[in-house]
Amino acid sequence: MIEILNTDELARARAAGALVGDILHALKARAVVGVNLLDLDRQARRMIEDAGAESCYVDYAPSFGRGPFGHYVCTAVNDAVLHGMPHDYRLADGDLLTLDLAVTLRGVSADAALSFVIGATPAPEDLAMIAATERALAAGIAAARPGARIGDLSHAIGSVLSAAGYPINLEFGGHGIGSTMHQDPHVANDGRPGRGYKLRPGLLLALEPWVMADTDELRTDADGWTLRSATGCRTAHSEHTIAITADGAEILTLLTP
Repeated sequence: MIEILNTDELARARAAGALVGDILHALKARAVVGVNLLDLDRQARRMIEDAGAESCYVDYAPSFGRGPFGHYVCTAVNDAVLHGMPHDYRLADGDLLTLDLAVTLRGVSADAALSFVIGATPAPEDLAMIAATERALAAGIAAARPGARIGDLSHAIGSVLSAAGYPINLEFGGHGIGSTMHQDPHVANDGRPGRGYKLRPGLLLALEPWVMADTDELRTDADGWTLRSATGCRTAHSEHTIAITADGAEILTLLTP
């Protein structure tokens, strides 16, 4: 299903995106050495419920998971990159943490993720990998405009990641979003320009470049959800929800200080 939102729905999408940005900003500020991942999950739950919103994750039970997910934010540490299930772990200096959050507010969903290093002494290679996903995200957003094809966005993202030297996994990527979190079209993190669905004003997309330092292969934890690099290498992930407008792309999930 591909949804095209009307003016009222786009206004609600902006509100949902702003909420995601606010919560991620608060969680990032809270994520310091010694903080438990379960505390971050509890804070996400409080903020979602206080806003009158709903988590897209807590009851999420797709075919590839084991479950419902049962938590309110994905917390992926170090070699974990996607669907990181919060568990009893206290953050340590130098950990590379990815927070991935999706909520539904007044019937419209928004989804975003960011990676950052805990503590005061980040490894340069971690910062470079995070920066590569951020540049790839910016390139994908810049390519998003009415009349562009999904392949144009995928090509823009993949060109940045490949130039930075990272292998690219095509199994998981970006997606349409609207009344539900995951919709068509799929937006792979690499592809051929000029191919795929033609973008129209009112379309929402969640673009999410992610990489692993030295592999494109994943393994799944015993929890049935957390996806890690097959080699144990570090990982990074950046994501925004955007709305296609007559003028290009509007980022809905900016973090607000």
